[in-house]
Amino acid sequence: MKTGTVKFFNSKSNFGFIRSDEDSTEYYVHGNDVEGTVQADDKVSFELKEAKRGPQAVKVKKIS
Repeated sequence: MKTGTVKFFNSKSNFGFIRSDEDSTEYYVHGNDVEGTVQADDKVSFELKEAKRGPQAVKVKKIS
C-alpha cells in the first residue's frame, strides 16, 4: 500500500489527484475508487492500477 496526500478532489466532477509520499508523483483518482470521502490535504493510502493514460490510484482510503 502506498501513502500520499490529496492534492485536489472535485466531488461534483468526481475526480482528483493524489501526490505520493514516496516520490511526489501525482496520480489521477476517480471518485468510484475512493472508499468514503476525501478532500484536499487529506492523508490517504492507495494502490495503483494501470489505466489507459498510465497509473491510476485505486482503493483510496483516508488515514485517520
